[in-house]
Formats: sequence, structure tokens, C-alpha cells
Amino acid sequence: MHCNTHKVGDKLVPTLTIGFISFFLLSSLIDLSLVTSVIQSMFTSATSQFGYFWQWLMVINFAMAVLIAVTRYGKIRMGQQAKPTIGTFRWLAMIMCTLLAGGGVFWSAAEPIYHFITPPPSFPDVVGSSVEAVTPALSQSFLHWGFLAWAALGTLATIVLMYAHHQGGVKLRPRALLYPLLGDRLENHWFGSVIDACSIIAVAAGTIGPIGFLASQLGYSLEVVLGIENSASSQLTILAVVVAVYSVSAFTGMDKGLQWLSRLNVVGAFALLVVMLVFGPTQFIFEHFGSAFGMYLNQLPEMSLNTDAPEWNSWWTWFFWGWFIGFAPMMAIFIARISEGRSIRELILTVAIGAPIVTNFWFTVLGGTGIFFELQSPGSISGPLNSAGLPAVLLASLSQLPFSELLVPAFLVLTTTFVVTTGDSMAYSISMVVSGDNEPTKSQRLFWAIVMGCVAAVLLVAGDGGLNALQSFIVITAVPVSLLVAATLITGPIAVMHMKVHEKKKAQVWQQQEVATSVI
Repeated sequence: MHCNTHKVGDKLVPTLTIGFISFFLLSSLIDLSLVTSVIQSMFTSATSQFGYFWQWLMVINFAMAVLIAVTRYGKIRMGQQAKPTIGTFRWLAMIMCTLLAGGGVFWSAAEPIYHFITPPPSFPDVVGSSVEAVTPALSQSFLHWGFLAWAALGTLATIVLMYAHHQGGVKLRPRALLYPLLGDRLENHWFGSVIDACSIIAVAAGTIGPIGFLASQLGYSLEVVLGIENSASSQLTILAVVVAVYSVSAFTGMDKGLQWLSRLNVVGAFALLVVMLVFGPTQFIFEHFGSAFGMYLNQLPEMSLNTDAPEWNSWWTWFFWGWFIGFAPMMAIFIARISEGRSIRELILTVAIGAPIVTNFWFTVLGGTGIFFELQSPGSISGPLNSAGLPAVLLASLSQLPFSELLVPAFLVLTTTFVVTTGDSMAYSISMVVSGDNEPTKSQRLFWAIVMGCVAAVLLVAGDGGLNALQSFIVITAVPVSLLVAATLITGPIAVMHMKVHEKKKAQVWQQQEVATSVI
């Protein structure tokens, strides 16, 4: 009987996920406007009913993670290894690229300028497009891509997964987040399969979105730079190339494709950052990074829990929180997979403190450059933003810098490799969960890489409404996942306490091993 339920559990996850994605695709092809309106109304109710809950969830999650990091529990090493299995630079590169990729390049240029033109509700007295609007615009972007966002993606959840997998012996899947409360009862239970399926659908939506946006952004860029018409067929061609690249990367596995891509990304991003700092408005960027970061720290409690403008929140803060929460279980699986041998403190300081500061600086360089040019000549950035939307901002900013004919293609390549890294790592995580295997087969990784590309293609063909519907859909899928993430506020501390007990036993084993090897 036991093995029978096991079979059912294993089959149920792919059945639910593939069934749901197929249903979504078919409905979109048959009647996109109906699908869009249904999604819109679900989006509205999801944000209005869960928005405030998500705001508190993000704040408490971050506070708890930092608290664990600074106590004696921070010293605990995760997993069975005494030393990290992946070098620090590669580890940092894989974390930065995977998390930043989904929106880092796309939003970093566009979001600050948007807040600069229309100041957010936390700053009601600021006049848009004025010098005074620069610091609030950047600090609002810092909130959305800062401490709370990163902490949700890989602190408490990663710790629980590490404990459940290495000490509890359960598989690295979203259902393992409940292990400290329920033990291995969910391992072969249908409810566990439902949890996994919800998490996979949420992360697939969150990854397909950026893949589709990338195709539309590159389509727009190629039209501006090379004069190639930005049509559905050119976007589909771009998409096919992108999907081919990350499918090959997913096929070669985490040790080759993903690590190589991540290193290339970090080196490329750093080089472009330096070029923009040297040739762009250097002083303006440094000054405003300092003032905006100070304002962000100062106003963090107020901005995090601001509920003055629900309408605005649902398109900005709640949308981002939904997106990141939806990503959280799968992202935590990915981080758990590459973080064995690291201490809890190392994990939390990297993910919840270090990475957000780097991200915020990146936003200041890309977004701040655009704001600087907009202040110099009003309309130079806001004009393209109004006429062609968010993808136009990056190009409009870059084209005003020296060597723009080299910078523009370099940034387009970087944007592509960033999104490719996300597609690759998420295809890997999804196939890990579906197969219940830490080393999923090449064909499984390839299958999920291609499925995500196909969905993006259908939505692109369906028109802009398709991708917008998907963007709103990300927030809807975050509703069930947010309950799972909220459970880590309880399971996280339980896991840490159990790990502390286990740590002492582990230390004794390692000492014995050392003694044994020295004797030999």
C-alpha cells in the first residue's frame, strides 16, 4: 500500500502542473480577453485581501532571519559537509544572477525613473520630476529590490529545507518547508503534491514573464538600433534563440552551464557598471546612492508597511511581494542545493544584507543615469517611456552615454544572459521537484526549459495582453504559496534549534574522522 501512494504522489505533481499550464495555454488561445478579465479580477481580490498580510510577512521574515544570524545559532553549518562544496565567488555569482535576473536589468533602469516622474505615496509632498524627487524615487526602488525582497527568497526557507533534507532525509521539495511541524507525513501524501504543484506554477509564471518581456525588449531594441521591424515574428525568433541557449545550459547541468553563465554574467555586469560609472554622471550616482540608501534605512518601517494607497500598492509593492513570495520556495531549493557547508550566518548576511546592497547600487547606476539625463533635458527619458513603455528606458539612457554603440549591444547581451540564467536554474529546480531527485535527468531539465519557452511564445503571439495577464497571474499564484512561506516563520526557528543539537553530534563525528585520518 505504501509504495502505491508513493507512485501516486510522484505522478500527481507533473500531472497537476502540466495539466494546469496546458489549460492556461488553451484558454488563452481560445479567448484571451476572457482569460485576461478573469485574471484581472482575481488579481484585484488577491492584492486587496492579501496585500497587507504580505507586507507584514516580508517584514517579520527579514527581522527573524537577521535575529537568527546575529545569535549563536548563526554559527551552525548547513548540510553534512564541514566545508562549502562550491567556491565563494561562484556561489555568490549563482545567487546574484538567478535572483537579479528576473527583473534586475529590466526594472533597474525603468523603476527609478517611473517613481521620479510620479512620486510614490510614501512621499506625498514631493513634486514629480524635480531635483527633490530623485532620492525618494531611488529609495522606493530600494524597498522593492532590497532587504525584505531578498530575505524572502532565501533565508528562513533555505534553512528549513537544509534541515529537512540533511537531517530529516526528506527530498528537496516545497512540501519539505512543513517538515519541522509535520515530519515526513507529507512525503507521499496528495496534499504534498498540491503544495509542490502550486510552487512550480508560481515560479513558472514568474520565470516565463521575464523571458517574454526579454523578447519584447530585444524586439524593441533591435528595431531602434538596427532598424529590424519589431513584429511578432522577430520577437518569436529572439525567443527561440534565448530558449535554445538556456535549454543547452540546463541540459549541460549545474556544474557546467549554470556556473559558467553566472560567472560570465557577474564579470560582464561589473565591467558595464564600471563603464557607466566612469562615463556617466559619477558624482551624481554616488551622492544619490548615499542619500537614497540613508532615506531607505530611515524610512524602512514606514515604507514597508505603508497602506495609504491600496491602488498604487497593488501595482507596485504588492505586485513585487507577490512575485518574490511566489518565487520563494523554488528559489530556496536552488539556494539550498548550492549552499551545503555554509554557515547560517554566511547565508543570511549574503542573501538578506550583502546582495540587496549590491542590487541597490546597481539600480542607482542604471536608474540614476536615466534620472540624471531626464533632469538635464526633460523628455529625453520620459518621452520614450511614455511612447514605448518600460523597455525603452534602458536604451534611452544608454544612448546618451559615450560609446553608446558598444554599450547598447553589450547591455542587450547581458540582459539576455541574465534571463537565461534564471530560465536555466528554474528549469533545474522544477525538474528536481517533479522528479524528487537532486540530480534530475538531462531530458527532464530540457523538457521544463522548453515548456517555459513555449508558454512565453504562445503569450507573445496572443499579444501584449498575454504577458500582462501572466504578470497579474504571478500575484494570484502567490496566494497559496504565501501561506507556505508564512509557515517558515514557525518552522524556521524550530529547524534552527534542532540543527543546534545536531551540530554537536556532527562536530564529534568530524573530530573522530580527523583523528582517524591523522593516525593513518
